[in-house]
Amino acid sequence: MSPRSRIDSIRAAFPSEGLFRDKEWRMWPESFVLPAGIAELIEQLGPALRAFQRACNELYFAGGEHAWVAALLDQGKPQDVIELGRQDRWHNALPSVLRPDLVLTETGVCISELDSLPGGMGLTGWLNETYASLGDDVLGGARGMIDGFATAFPNENILISRESSDYEPEMHWIAKHLNRRVLRTQEIHPSSFILHPFVYRFFELWDLANVEHSEDWLALARSGDVTFTPPLKAFLEEKLWLALFWTPQLKDYWRDALGEAHFVLLRQCIPQGWVVDPAPLPPYAERTGLNVHSWDEVERFGSRARELVLKISGFSEKGWGSRGVFIGHDLSQEDWKRALEEALASFPRNPYVLQRFHRGRVVHHSSWDDRAGIVTDMQARVRLCPYYFVPAGTEETNLGGVLATVCPADKKILHGMRDAMMLPCVARA
Repeated sequence: MSPRSRIDSIRAAFPSEGLFRDKEWRMWPESFVLPAGIAELIEQLGPALRAFQRACNELYFAGGEHAWVAALLDQGKPQDVIELGRQDRWHNALPSVLRPDLVLTETGVCISELDSLPGGMGLTGWLNETYASLGDDVLGGARGMIDGFATAFPNENILISRESSDYEPEMHWIAKHLNRRVLRTQEIHPSSFILHPFVYRFFELWDLANVEHSEDWLALARSGDVTFTPPLKAFLEEKLWLALFWTPQLKDYWRDALGEAHFVLLRQCIPQGWVVDPAPLPPYAERTGLNVHSWDEVERFGSRARELVLKISGFSEKGWGSRGVFIGHDLSQEDWKRALEEALASFPRNPYVLQRFHRGRVVHHSSWDDRAGIVTDMQARVRLCPYYFVPAGTEETNLGGVLATVCPADKKILHGMRDAMMLPCVARA
């Protein structure tokens, strides 16, 4: 089948219910072929990241010599949100779907973010289903995303807020396949929740003030009349954890909690990072890895030393997508200084993290030029988003699918855009 014929087949499969409302990307008729070893690496990351989630939850509640961890993660949050995360009823509960954002590099992958409330599930499910129907052996299989959601959330209907409405069409696509309902916060009263006691929440905890009847719904959760998943734990949804993984004082904790194999794997994939805390260090100390004593020295870094990423941690409207992200070597000295000063001033209300920038591998990939009706070539960098589902009552992780976002190579922040391709993934034969 020619590229044009396959693309026509893909377009013919577009759902009529508006799954791709307000979304646009470049087409290619074949799945993205992962470089050698990357599919195996992605499979290994599922159990390692689940262990990391469990270790983060236990560390938050550990107290004692590690009490400062919870204090750091609670900074800037309203007291009711803090108390919500500490409820005994869901003390041990963890998210049942996890999506890391992986930048494909020359040596493997770099984890730029962990998302336990991810978008893209319906999109990836449709891509897997459609490209599998054309004969591609997609990772996760044709029904991997649908079956993964069904096993992780066997009873849940989906509650979605106004703030998350961009993802409503794809959640409808999942719900239709599973005979579930998508409930809008602005259209359903909390009293009817008792009829639907298991709810997948598609709203952010930082946005509770704008979620209709949120206090009533949370009261039902506290009483046990409604069970929300992911659990109502804002502290688990922070990028600070990626920096804390590299904190020297916690190295022994992570090694013991994760086990040697998971610890080594995550050290290979999580970029070195630091909490941007303005508190001064003693005169004899330095920030490990940055080899500086003060943030003033970081502000004066030259372009090469500024191969760093500065990003807000999470409990903020800037904490998703490419908002609140600054790439050091793309900024002028003045703009870099201004960004770092903004991050320091934001602490403790909205902490920032600083991470090593890992340059994405440049790959040569073909794409379809719609206007000319021909195949063109592009140099690209790739973000990989695997979706791991944890079946209810287990600690297993099942890979439902992997979404590849193939972006022009000149883009530093890799995300969905009209110039990118969105593709399912296959392993190299």
